[in-house]
Amino acid sequence: MNPPLATSSSPASAPLELFLVPDAVHDLRGLAIDELQYPPMSALVVAGIPGAGKSTVLRRFFGATTEAEVPSGGPEGSLVIDSLQARNRLRHKLGWLPYTLWRPVVHVVHFAGIHAALRDTDGPVVIHDCATTGWARRIISFWAAGYGRELHLMLLDVPTAAARAGQRARGRRSNQITFVLHCFRWRRLMQRLRAGGGLRPAPESAVIVDRVTVNRMSRVTFAA
Repeated sequence: MNPPLATSSSPASAPLELFLVPDAVHDLRGLAIDELQYPPMSALVVAGIPGAGKSTVLRRFFGATTEAEVPSGGPEGSLVIDSLQARNRLRHKLGWLPYTLWRPVVHVVHFAGIHAALRDTDGPVVIHDCATTGWARRIISFWAAGYGRELHLMLLDVPTAAARAGQRARGRRSNQITFVLHCFRWRRLMQRLRAGGGLRPAPESAVIVDRVTVNRMSRVTFAA
């Protein structure tokens, strides 16, 4: 099992001098790399099953917070869109209902925020999404291309047991059926990439990382 995601920056050892400008499918699981560098107007999707650690990645590298109710500004003019922001905002009016009843509203508001950010932001947009459903990848890809942005994926691959532990640690649990479907689709996605198959629509890059990789990374940057 992968170790928990660290929330501090790089360990106390000497800093690495390795950086990667992703331009294809890169499997970095278990590897040590210091920096991922993307173009300045990228649409970067941070993806993984519920509990994988997407929000932790957004917090560590882009300064997002779990309490935010609106998209948050990150380094180098980036804007972070996390579905938790929509959930926090809607909780004031809908929190008295079971979350399963208003989860679809959260998704609609989240994707409306993604579209607005890709259209209006003068800088990179970082997006929280599970990326396990083809329609979600297609619509984000369509919007990104329509606004002249390259689409990049950071795929956070963790074992199912680690994701469940991550959900328990943050006090949130997905519906069991929903979680199983996410895991099934994620395994299928990983198998396709492992076999050399591409994604449709094809992103500019897809970087597969695990918690070992993320714990060793210092930064994700956007540069010309």
